[in-house]
Amino acid sequence: MSVYENLLKKETSLSVIGLGYVGLPIALEFARKIKVVGFDIKPDRVEMMKNKIDPSGELPSETFENTDILITADPENLKSCTFHIVAVPTPVDKHNLPDLTPLLAATRTVAKVLKKGDYVVYESTVYPGATEEDCVPILESLSGLKFIEDFKVGFSPERINPGDKEHTLTTVVKIVSGCDDESLDQIAKVYELIVNPGVHRAPTIKVAEAAKIIENAQRDVNIAFMNELSIIFGRMNINIYDVLEAAGTKWNFLKFYPGLVGGHCIGVDPYYLTYKAEEYRYHPRVINAGRYVNDSMGFYVAKQCVKKLIKAGKNVLGAKVLVMGATFKENVSDIRNSRVADLVNELKQYSIRVDVSDPFASHDELLHEYGFGLTSDILHDYDAVIVAVNHQPYHDLTEAYFRSITSENGIIIDVKGIFRKKIVTMNYWSL
Repeated sequence: MSVYENLLKKETSLSVIGLGYVGLPIALEFARKIKVVGFDIKPDRVEMMKNKIDPSGELPSETFENTDILITADPENLKSCTFHIVAVPTPVDKHNLPDLTPLLAATRTVAKVLKKGDYVVYESTVYPGATEEDCVPILESLSGLKFIEDFKVGFSPERINPGDKEHTLTTVVKIVSGCDDESLDQIAKVYELIVNPGVHRAPTIKVAEAAKIIENAQRDVNIAFMNELSIIFGRMNINIYDVLEAAGTKWNFLKFYPGLVGGHCIGVDPYYLTYKAEEYRYHPRVINAGRYVNDSMGFYVAKQCVKKLIKAGKNVLGAKVLVMGATFKENVSDIRNSRVADLVNELKQYSIRVDVSDPFASHDELLHEYGFGLTSDILHDYDAVIVAVNHQPYHDLTEAYFRSITSENGIIIDVKGIFRKKIVTMNYWSL
């Protein structure tokens, strides 16, 4: 009997290693169809999930209902599983080099419980070759089993977009791949249990790895182009959003927008590709240029703020600035790799007092990660307000509100241009 059939009959279980913003939705969706063991190394997160609370704040408690799932921090519970899905973070280090530490640790966890006939599928974004070159040797070494002959491996990149309720796990085509024809068929059938539009069967694991990484690299380069245009047009006193609105009337114009590019995908994944390219003695100019532009935007916005303060006749030393938004994107609580931190730290270099507010972010997490937290009280005399993240609660704010929290001749800096037609009398600037 095949792995797929055993899972379907609930004679064996599927495991998900890593229950973050990617792993938890996968585990819960599968648990509506088959038996699942959800494993995470953090006991506090496990307890929250046992109480039907998503630590990432993405899923409501009712999502946990009607699921056949064991959520655990004990790797012993993985021994009953025959199909393992690894969905752990793949960040970069302080030098922007791939950090496979969580991935390799998860691989060692799986390897210790791996049995003959088991499957291991990776969802974590990696450079092409990582699954077979970095992970498989660990699986073989610690399990004593032989790749393909004794166990199968595949790669099915995650496509979950935090905060997006339309493009979800079950509504987006899933890329699947396997180490041979049999594994590809089995892995495809398992994912077809939960993915309504079906799956795309990639010919090799490396193709699937490459497909995922260019999805984010493509967005990164296109956003970098918009950011560069915003700098150029800014010097010409031309608003980039007016330009994009006009250009967008052409049927084949690609609608990307400028902004701060952070997070654990677009701001990270291109570095995995450039790292691997260097191994093949190719220095990727376009991708690196895009990364340089996007990683510089927080500093650019901060310097524009300083220039506006000086032009408005305000004393930069000791000026008060409110930064609205601290997460890496709108309407999520995730602060990982948030470029707002660059903006805040650059402003502080000018001895500016910076307050930060955000309706979604955690004060403690910000303090731990970046050394600054959220202000408990919004003042009424800010010299400048920077709306850094396009959170939905900000959309209803009016010019009267901004006047109420700023000093005379206060400055509004609108990174995403959401107030460009609402603020007409105040000192206003956007990318």
